[in-house]
Amino acid sequence: MSLKKQILDDLKAAMKSKRNEETMLLRSLKAKILEKEISERKGGESTLSDEQIAEVLMKAAKQRKESIEQFEQGDRPDLAEKEKKELALIEKYLPEMMDDDQIRAEVVKQIEQMGASSMADMGKVMGALMGKLKGKAEGAAISRIVKKELSK
Repeated sequence: MSLKKQILDDLKAAMKSKRNEETMLLRSLKAKILEKEISERKGGESTLSDEQIAEVLMKAAKQRKESIEQFEQGDRPDLAEKEKKELALIEKYLPEMMDDDQIRAEVVKQIEQMGASSMADMGKVMGALMGKLKGKAEGAAISRIVKKELSK
């Protein structure tokens, strides 16, 4: 089952069982997916791949994480809790993310392949890794590990 179909099916189920918060979030995700489909449409009909939908979901998850951080700094635990619930629901649809050890293995392999040796090579290494690990790891985690490995 495609990711979009799964989200739409879950939206219908949430609406039928009157889970209002879940319904609102899934409607929001559906709208973001539709918006992306429209922006990708050039001449004909455009349906997004699961990878493209995962990008939309990752962006939504990143926004929730930033909001959680800001709400916690602003001493608003009620709003932070709401964002945490939404994040957990979004993460249900995301592919399994790589852990730091898996990312580090890819980073080390890429650095060796490119012969990178200093922070001046960080842009080249990041460019190659972001394409390879897109949808599997967060950019911030990749960047942190690349910095650590290149500064050794």
